[in-house]
Amino acid sequence: MTAPLSHDRLLATLSERLGLRHVRTDPADLAPHLVESRGLYRGHALAVVAPGTTEDVAFTVRTCAEARVPVVAQGGNTGLVGGGVPFGGIVLSLNRLDRLRAIDPLGASMTVEAGMILADVQAAADAAGMLFPLSWAAEGTARIGGGLATNAGGLAVLAYGNARDLVLGLEVVLADGQIWNGLKALRKNNAGYDLKHLFVGSEGTLGIITAATLKLYPKPLSTCVGFVGLASARSALALFARLRAGADRGLTAFEYMPRFGLEMVLRHGIDVRPPLSGSHAAYALVELSSPRPGSDTRAEMEALLAEAMEAGEVEDAVIGGSAAQDAALWRLRELLPEVQKAEGGSIKHDVSLPLSRLADFLDEASAACEAAMPGLRPCPFGHFGDGNIHFNLTQPVGMEKAEFLSQWGRFNAIVHGIVERMDGSIAAEHGIGLIKRDELARTADPVGLDLMRRLKAALDPHDGLNPGKVVALSDDPPPALPV
Repeated sequence: MTAPLSHDRLLATLSERLGLRHVRTDPADLAPHLVESRGLYRGHALAVVAPGTTEDVAFTVRTCAEARVPVVAQGGNTGLVGGGVPFGGIVLSLNRLDRLRAIDPLGASMTVEAGMILADVQAAADAAGMLFPLSWAAEGTARIGGGLATNAGGLAVLAYGNARDLVLGLEVVLADGQIWNGLKALRKNNAGYDLKHLFVGSEGTLGIITAATLKLYPKPLSTCVGFVGLASARSALALFARLRAGADRGLTAFEYMPRFGLEMVLRHGIDVRPPLSGSHAAYALVELSSPRPGSDTRAEMEALLAEAMEAGEVEDAVIGGSAAQDAALWRLRELLPEVQKAEGGSIKHDVSLPLSRLADFLDEASAACEAAMPGLRPCPFGHFGDGNIHFNLTQPVGMEKAEFLSQWGRFNAIVHGIVERMDGSIAAEHGIGLIKRDELARTADPVGLDLMRRLKAALDPHDGLNPGKVVALSDDPPPALPV
């Protein structure tokens, strides 16, 4: 049996194929790839390797597999759960694979490489007179491959679905370096197992996505945004039900914020102003859109909100009168994740609930967490219409941040316990990564967890692709949070 390549020889082999400037080992070059935006974990790696083609990705993965060196794929490195942090091995940057390969407005599809920035994917669709609806706060730096690998959600899930729902086909490099070409742009293809769904949401643990064929939609010709003051989360649910019944698929967003959330935005945000004259217990940002010529979403919004006010579901509301005003209302919601940092530490939960249980969850989980730590400030917000709530907990005023964050596990047990009891999910759109790996092992159906481990062992028997993430094939504990 041939001995595996030494690390020096591995790096030399990769440099010979890819070029020295695409195999970087300088600590300054490595540093941005060793930590995610939250800074919860800091990793280490031999090198950052940046192939320029799918064939070069395959060569890199195959060579690393032969050397028994793990590979962690990265795009924009905008993840939130430690899923892209390397702990040894090679960081495989997909950022050079950034081409638009094809676009077909009639077929409503486009094929892009995994390293294309999400905003550039949106712009390419727009230039062709179409809409690619996947959208979230980091879209100016996030890469489409990472969004697919984590099955990202974002702001348009209510109308268009998660990343998984927008994929027609994939090109994937497997753990042994083989390339699976599944880039068909078909709406119906029942020829065997639907393999693409193995890789969407697998966080780079089963294969590395190098290109994707994506669904496109007609561009909205009329859009209207409203910002609504509400008495409670239950009022928000009643309003959502009314808008969904009245606008049907024209309801493209329904975002929820508590009073504390808006207060933070107004306190710490730049160029923001109160949208309503009074203060309310809860708020909703709602959007109606239509691709139909002659449609008037503003008139539709006014009529539906008037009905809701008459029914006592809405306390106050404002409707944007222009694209700039719509953008200003959206900014109030989009700033919320960022301004939380100014209030100290935040213990974050990305959960989903059946809509019928959502208000009960918010009441029960908020009360339980406040009882566990007096002075704690819950800030549940997010994609209310699809059941996804970012149940974030802001530290008490005056408490040390490190002391607060050290309680993450205790609050996981409280929040996730309620989520489980209400038939929800502990991971709605951010993924599992490292931070929820052991929570998944604790909460998942045992048969389902065994199936996941068997799939991982079958597709990546040497645990060479993003090892230790999502499901573990060994009993090694994940790195501790640095708090």
